[in-house]
Amino acid sequence: MAKARKAKQLSFTLNDRSGLLSEVTGALSAAKVNISAICAYAMERSAYFMLSTESNPKAKKALALLDTSIEEEDVVAVEMSNRTGELEKVANRIGGAGINIYYMYGTAGVGRTSICIFKTSDDKKAIRLINK
Repeated sequence: MAKARKAKQLSFTLNDRSGLLSEVTGALSAAKVNISAICAYAMERSAYFMLSTESNPKAKKALALLDTSIEEEDVVAVEMSNRTGELEKVANRIGGAGINIYYMYGTAGVGRTSICIFKTSDDKKAIRLINK
């Protein structure tokens, strides 16, 4: 059974360059901030980051050294069983209610659960539906 909760995500953009992921994760590591979930990609000459941490205030302070504007926004964090079809069940609940999923990213690993981050057109309703 999936469990959803409101979470906060940090988003920022930097000029893309070699070693950038190492700089970002190094700044967080030096500040002793654990990353709960991360999505990072480059397009053209920009690098885009979306991440959730165990301490967003500490993360924002550490990332300020990179001279970028950091936005914090609400997202939905969903913990679900790491089994075939679990993400489909969550997506069906959200989509079946007419809620648009703008994006999602997640991690499964080899454990019993996986974590996915969703941004939807109605996060509150999505949380209620998933926890139903």
